[in-house]
Amino acid sequence: MHAFRGRLLPSLALARLRPPSPGPVPRTYVSGRQPSSASDDELQAARTWLAALRADEIPLKRIGELSFSRSSGPGGQNVNKVNSKATLKVPLDALLQHVPAALHGEIRRSRYVAARSNTIMVQADDSRKQSENAHSCYKRLYEAIAEAGRRAVPTETPAEQVQRVKALQRSDNEHRLKSKKQHSAKKSSRRSRGDE
Repeated sequence: MHAFRGRLLPSLALARLRPPSPGPVPRTYVSGRQPSSASDDELQAARTWLAALRADEIPLKRIGELSFSRSSGPGGQNVNKVNSKATLKVPLDALLQHVPAALHGEIRRSRYVAARSNTIMVQADDSRKQSENAHSCYKRLYEAIAEAGRRAVPTETPAEQVQRVKALQRSDNEHRLKSKKQHSAKKSSRRSRGDE
């Protein structure tokens, strides 16, 4: 029996009050990201796409909707009178058609994604000019896509580094075997002295 706010509760009732234990903790890696579920072909296609990616590669102006509204913050009468804040809304499904499948998960986790409306929403009110704010929206979305690509697609290991790692593993293994043989020889020499 356990005391709980002045009452005694049986152990079974106390067990119901405990929060359920979380399931197994997913394995994390040094880079802080989970292993990609994409195949090698998909990753290679994503690497090629990212290498050729330019700001005008994705037709954001066709699939997105750009609107302007009044900005907030300091700026005097300009803020109160002029619709200079730009908001770019891009339907997530339309954007993902132009992006390799290996990047879809990272793009869905982007900070710009509005989950309820299934859109990507980017806002900019840095400048007093509509055109500069609109350009800033497109630039931010492009950078978010490029960053998602860097996070989702691991870089290929150069051949020199692979060779260097193999050489280090080989020398480490040789050193380990050498120390084992020395230790074994030391033990066997002690054993032979005791037999005389």
